[in-house]
Amino acid sequence: MHIKSFLFGAAAALATVSSAHAADAIVAAEPEPLEYVRVCDAFGAGFFYIPGTETCLKFGGYIRFETDFGRDEAGPSDWDSFTRAQFEMDVRSDTELGALRGFIGFRGNADSGVGGATAGTSGNLGSGVFVDQAFIELGGLKVGKFYSWWDDDLSGETDLLSSNTLFNSIRYSYDSGAFTAGISVDELEGITFIGDTNSDNNVGIAGSLAGKFGGGSLSLIGGYDTDREDGAVRLIGAFDVGPGAFSFAGVYASGVNAYYALSEWAVVAEYAYKVTDKLTITPGVQWLGNVATKDAAFDIVNTGWSNNDAWTAGLTVDYKVVEGFTTKVTANYYDEENRPEFWTGFVRLQRDF
Repeated sequence: MHIKSFLFGAAAALATVSSAHAADAIVAAEPEPLEYVRVCDAFGAGFFYIPGTETCLKFGGYIRFETDFGRDEAGPSDWDSFTRAQFEMDVRSDTELGALRGFIGFRGNADSGVGGATAGTSGNLGSGVFVDQAFIELGGLKVGKFYSWWDDDLSGETDLLSSNTLFNSIRYSYDSGAFTAGISVDELEGITFIGDTNSDNNVGIAGSLAGKFGGGSLSLIGGYDTDREDGAVRLIGAFDVGPGAFSFAGVYASGVNAYYALSEWAVVAEYAYKVTDKLTITPGVQWLGNVATKDAAFDIVNTGWSNNDAWTAGLTVDYKVVEGFTTKVTANYYDEENRPEFWTGFVRLQRDF
């Protein structure tokens, strides 16, 4: 009897406690919702939204190993190997004034295998990391350090169609899809030739007209070096022909200038034969009339054009090993009047991402 009374009393007590604390029930906190990375297809493949924003971001770049061959590539040596790492960030967003873009490209060259050296020019790249490009773009306006239209040459490696292509610039471009036009003001800093008398920062003005039609394209560019009071114009055409593409170009320069300082005029032609989806073979040939005067070390002297003509011919082979991994091999012969002829070339392996 005592046990039954105890059980009934315990049950009544529990019911009373439960009723008294019903309003204070414990509620488990819900976890914060996860925000997954979203694909941004407004600006092409590879972009994604930065979490919490409407800004799109894309990473890219490449790793390259290359061995160059030619006269005195590295001091008295006729060959030189180097490794390059390129890392790029492309940030874009839509605004009421058009697409707003920011681009940064970091480049690291390892040539001598010793860190800390200053990055130099082709043939002796040194070892170090530096900003290759960095610019802001809004609509048709582009400001910063970036490659000029003079960097847009043929697909092979035989043509000699520019002298300097990377500047701090202010550019405005109009693009209708099939037709583009633009003008650029370039700072020509650090560009000197033997015989120059003015070492101040120089200013260049460049312009471009380009169009696409059917299976071809044409582009006309010009650049004027205000300090040296000389300039150059260049026309490039490319057309689909058979299993490949035929390209040609012509250049005229009034005198040695920052944009083109190799010769008074030049013509070049090449044919990129697409053997398979992976293999492309490109022979090319170029004639240079009245090449620039050079000293014994082949450095350009700013004293007017010489009476020497020159020609170069070569072959470039591109092969895609697998997706994202390619190799390029080229060999070119250069022959200038009253100068010793020579061969140049390189073997390149590159992993793009």
